[in-house]
Amino acid sequence: MSRRKSRRLMNQINVVPYIDVTLVLLVIFMVTAPMTNPGVVELPQVGQTLKQTAAPIVITVKADGKAEIESKVMERDQLLFEVKNLLEKTPERAIVIAADKNVQYDKVVTLMDSLKQYKVGLLLKPASNN
Repeated sequence: MSRRKSRRLMNQINVVPYIDVTLVLLVIFMVTAPMTNPGVVELPQVGQTLKQTAAPIVITVKADGKAEIESKVMERDQLLFEVKNLLEKTPERAIVIAADKNVQYDKVVTLMDSLKQYKVGLLLKPASNN
């Protein structure tokens, strides 16, 4: 009789090599993730600048919250009527809101909401590079 050990089937998997590979991949991703910059958007360039056919309608909102067009202070209903009249004459004009930086945000948003049927933008002063 030979004394041979009978081999039993092993019913467990050795997971140590898988853990090693996983940790190596984790380290690689952690090192390379800060090097990528997904937030940069490269905008296309156009051959010519956009030319406006007519000057925009500028609505100025003063620090006290009063709105005016062409240095005439108006209430909201008057302002909407005046904008409608100006756009009937030249419908391609855009509307620009120039609000003082101390005006409450709510007043500017309310004005923009009442003009939402038209093309409305905000007039901003570019930041100085001091």
